[in-house]
Amino acid sequence: MVLDATFWVAVSFVIFFGGLVYLKVPQKINEILNNLILDIKNEIDESEKLRTEANLLLNNAQKKLNTAQSVSEEILNQAKRDSDKLIIELNDKFHKSSEIKKNSAQTKIAQMKDSAIKEIKNASVKIAVDSVKKIITTSVDKSKLDNLFEKNLDETKAELKKINL
Repeated sequence: MVLDATFWVAVSFVIFFGGLVYLKVPQKINEILNNLILDIKNEIDESEKLRTEANLLLNNAQKKLNTAQSVSEEILNQAKRDSDKLIIELNDKFHKSSEIKKNSAQTKIAQMKDSAIKEIKNASVKIAVDSVKKIITTSVDKSKLDNLFEKNLDETKAELKKINL
């Protein structure tokens, strides 16, 4: 039998695989692969847990965002209502204040008018009395003058009482 190169390759191949089995290389490779598989499974499980937690956090954040939006809308609505009330109150106060000032001005005008009328009456009475006095002193004698003065004085008092009432 001729031992050719193919035979020796086959023998070396069997010896090589026999050596691998003897050194338990396939078991070690199997263990390494099993460990890698377990690590990958653990990482997948961990990623699933993280994804679940992320979804929970996302849901919580979304709820908080929705709550914050509704609260902010409520705050804005309340601020609008408050500003409307404040505008109405300020408008009412302005109108009341202007009405009070108007009434006060009208009262002052009426008082000034009454005061002016009284001053004019007093000045008129004084002028009339002075004029009568001059006329009487220049044209009438003393006894007639006293009677006329008393008569005019009584009439003037009566007229003033009518005006003041």
